[in-house]
Amino acid sequence: MESRDESKKDYYKVLEVDYDATEEKIRLNYRRLALKWHPDKHNGDSTVTAKFQEINEAYKVLSDPVKRLDYDLTGNYEIDKYTLREYLTRFKGMILTCNGLGISHASIWTQQLMEANEYLDQ
Repeated sequence: MESRDESKKDYYKVLEVDYDATEEKIRLNYRRLALKWHPDKHNGDSTVTAKFQEINEAYKVLSDPVKRLDYDLTGNYEIDKYTLREYLTRFKGMILTCNGLGISHASIWTQQLMEANEYLDQ
């Protein structure tokens, strides 16, 4: 089971990429960071090893489209840790469209809401 701290990791920040980064950008940043933080380059320093493992963990999630989507939907939601730009970029699929929540634009809820508003206006 994950510890509380692990569930709060922002994998995009770990890999130093934007929230809408392409697979290619994620791969390139992973390779750059993995080379920089590889334990063999730092004589097995435990801090460096932990950083290297964190980079690998982030890459495993963000490089797999299914895991990335799951992470994006259930990952780090601590609003106070994001700038407004980061928050809007990360969650734009859910914020800007109903489809981000799996609700079609012509849903029954939309129709009921419009009918309720018409009733209230009368």
